[in-house]
Amino acid sequence: MRMLAGILAGQPFTSTLFGDASLSRRPMRRVMEPLELMGARIQSTDGHAPLVIHGGPLHPIAHSPAVPSAQVKSAVLLAALFTTGTTSVTEPAQTRDHTEQALLAFGADVRRQGPTVSIAGGQRLTGRPIAIPGDFSSAAFWMVAAAALPGSRIDIEDVGLNPTRIGLVAVLRRFGARVNVEITSVDAGEPRGTISVEGDRTGTVDISPEEVPGLIDELPAIAALAAHGGEVTVRGAGELRVKESDRIATLVAGFRNLGIAADERPDGFTVHGTGAPRGGVADAHDDHRIAMALAIAALGARGPSTIDGAEAVAISYPGFFDALGRLVA
Repeated sequence: MRMLAGILAGQPFTSTLFGDASLSRRPMRRVMEPLELMGARIQSTDGHAPLVIHGGPLHPIAHSPAVPSAQVKSAVLLAALFTTGTTSVTEPAQTRDHTEQALLAFGADVRRQGPTVSIAGGQRLTGRPIAIPGDFSSAAFWMVAAAALPGSRIDIEDVGLNPTRIGLVAVLRRFGARVNVEITSVDAGEPRGTISVEGDRTGTVDISPEEVPGLIDELPAIAALAAHGGEVTVRGAGELRVKESDRIATLVAGFRNLGIAADERPDGFTVHGTGAPRGGVADAHDDHRIAMALAIAALGARGPSTIDGAEAVAISYPGFFDALGRLVA
C-alpha cells in the first residue's frame, strides 16, 4: 500500500486504497507526509487506510525520514519518477535496497552517496525478464529452526542474498550456529545462492537498536532462536508494535503460553531458553510472522502445541506448514 501510494500520487486521477483489518491498523502518515510535500493530496482515517489519493503533477523534495523505512523510501523514489527535478532520501540507517536495484535494472539512473539515495524525475523505464529468488525473510524460519536445535542441519537453495537483507547470518553465528553462504548468480543486482545452517550450540545474542532496521522482518524468527536454550534480547524495536499485530506483546504472550520464559519491554523483549518448552496453546493474532515464529518455537516441545490464527501464514508463505511437515518427518 505504501509503495503503490507513491506511484498513484503522480497520476492524473483519484485512487482509493483499502486494506484488510490488519493493514487498516498500520500507520500511513509516514508515507502520506512526504507525498503531500511533493504535491499530492491524500485523505485518510486518522492516518490509517483507506487512503484517498488525489494524484497530479509532483515536485522533487529532499526527504529525511525520522524512522528508517524501506517502504517509505521506495514510495518517495517511485513518486519522484513523476517530477521534473531530482529527489533525494537520506536514511537515518541503511534499509533494504530492492527498489533501487529494480529501478537500476529497468534502466533508471539511481545514485547513492553515503546515506543519501537520489533519482531524477522524467526517466522512462524499460521492462525486462527477471527471475525472483526465494524470500530470505521466509527462509529465516528454517535457518532459525536448524540453529536453535543442536544437531540439526538445513540447506536452502536459490534464496535471495541481497547484502541489505542477510543480517540474520551474523546473528546465527553469534548464537553459536555454523552458517555457510554461497552466491551462485546475480540477476538485476540481486545475488542469490545457497545457505547452509547447522546447529552447534546455544548461546546469547543481544540485538542492538542499530541492527534493528536490517532485521525488522526477521525479529520474530530470531525470538524463536532461544526457545530451546540460550538467550535472545532485542532492544530499540518499538516499530514491532505497529506491524500486523503488536509483535512484542504477541510474541511474549505466545511464548509464555508455550512454557518459554520471556520478558516484554516498551521497545523489545528478552527470551530465556531453559530447555524444551512444555507446549500449550498460543494465539498468533492473525499475524503471519508470529504464527511461523510460534511454530518454530514449539518444535521439540515436551507436549503438543496449538497455534490459534495460524492460517495467517498464507499472507506470505502459503506452503509453510507443508514444508514444516516434510522437514520434521
